[in-house]
Amino acid sequence: MNILVTGGAGFIGSHVCVELLLSGYKIIVIDNLSNSKITSLHGVSKIVNINLNFDAASDAYFTFIQADICEKEPLEKIFFTHQIDAVIHFAGLKSVQESVEN
Repeated sequence: MNILVTGGAGFIGSHVCVELLLSGYKIIVIDNLSNSKITSLHGVSKIVNINLNFDAASDAYFTFIQADICEKEPLEKIFFTHQIDAVIHFAGLKSVQESVEN
């Protein structure tokens, strides 16, 4: 089962990635890294002992794509390339005020 995790490099998203990978799911993480860091996904990789893949066209178990979910083209490519079975959505801005303004 392929799961797309939006905002997967954030605090909650990265913890969910650990649990999904340990449960045997193949995950594709999309994050624009505006409120997170790629180092959190490197930490996930170490915890679950699965290499983090940066090739968006790969069929790896743990793939990261740096993109913004507000842009249609990257999402279309992800859904076209990977057989996405489910989406878990954690992408969002940390500031409520900034989220409302933008």
